[in-house]
Amino acid sequence: MIRTKLSAMMFLQYFIWGAWFVTLGTYLGQTLRFDGPRIGAAYGTMAIGAIIAPFFVGMIADRFFATQKILALLHGLGAVLIYWASQEGSFDRFYPLLIGYAVCYAPTLALTNSLAFDNMKDPAKEFPLIRVLGTIGWIVAGQIIGHLGLEASAVPMQIAAGASLALAGFSLFLPNTPPHAAGKPLNIRDVLGLDALALMKDRSFAAFVIGSFLLCIPLQFYYAFTNLFLNEVGMTAPASRMTLGQMSEILFMVMLPVFLARFGVKAILLMGMAAWSVRYLMFAHGDAGGAIWMLYGGILLHGICYDFFFVTGQIYVDLRAGLRIRAAAQGFITFITQGIGYLIGSYASGVIVQRYALPAGGHDWSTIWRWPAAGAAMIMVVFALLFSGGNRNRRQEQP
Repeated sequence: MIRTKLSAMMFLQYFIWGAWFVTLGTYLGQTLRFDGPRIGAAYGTMAIGAIIAPFFVGMIADRFFATQKILALLHGLGAVLIYWASQEGSFDRFYPLLIGYAVCYAPTLALTNSLAFDNMKDPAKEFPLIRVLGTIGWIVAGQIIGHLGLEASAVPMQIAAGASLALAGFSLFLPNTPPHAAGKPLNIRDVLGLDALALMKDRSFAAFVIGSFLLCIPLQFYYAFTNLFLNEVGMTAPASRMTLGQMSEILFMVMLPVFLARFGVKAILLMGMAAWSVRYLMFAHGDAGGAIWMLYGGILLHGICYDFFFVTGQIYVDLRAGLRIRAAAQGFITFITQGIGYLIGSYASGVIVQRYALPAGGHDWSTIWRWPAAGAAMIMVVFALLFSGGNRNRRQEQP
């Protein structure tokens, strides 16, 4: 019964995100006529949420309230904000509402994981089978929106609002999960994961952090503008087609342990970085006609792009940090990459996309995609020179 509830929680959690996030750029660009920097800024709201989330989780959720009650509150408030945002056509009114929504939603990513872990007997075996329902939820949302042709409308945000309201109510029936740090003194170092700064003395770990941060800048081109790109070049139901990326993500997640054992952390990270550059080159040369296979190839590379870079990176941080500062290290790398890195990437991608907007409408996508392709390739080369990786699969304990 508990496992079923946790699986349903994960399904709704990522159904919500997948419903609005993928197609937002198309709606803002084609319907509201927002320019590139404004679309980039809209996608940067989730990065702002990721920056604020550690403070909220560490200072409030972990100390004062049961997790399921916090989830109910945040998703309920989020439902109101994203529905309100869907009614606004002015950027000056839309943007603050989306920031408010992102600040509500971002902490729920950590809170759902925390609640799941707290209610499992064997997380190592149980969590992957429960978490995969989140990926399935994202896929289902994309299939619904793509097949119904809703990508250039505000309806995806309204679907997300309805799902948020459903999860808010459902959260009240999740297992009671008291706050983790009730009664403990507040420590800003714990909230931001600053104890992990000691690891920066190691050249390889520093290269990993800096390389991950820099790579997250060109990565935002994909998240913010791929759906708009696919719509402009004429692919049918691109939101549905883009879910092929999540399907490949599941496949490569299963294969990842085998690849890590065979090739080691450094090689897998480099494969992930290379995949980002190759995907952008495929987008640059693909079209909806004879070269449509390149568009599909770029989408299907998502499994390697995400699993080989992000998931492998999380594994590397866990191995390098050791048990004592594991949580601090994971929080630190998330803050640097998905927070600050994505925020800068959102702005940079918006500026470049706007630079290549065509007077007659649309964009020079072939030139646009070469920018992140070159950026990812250069970061990969520097990373290869500076990162040694140390012991491939052995956890290193800190004194």
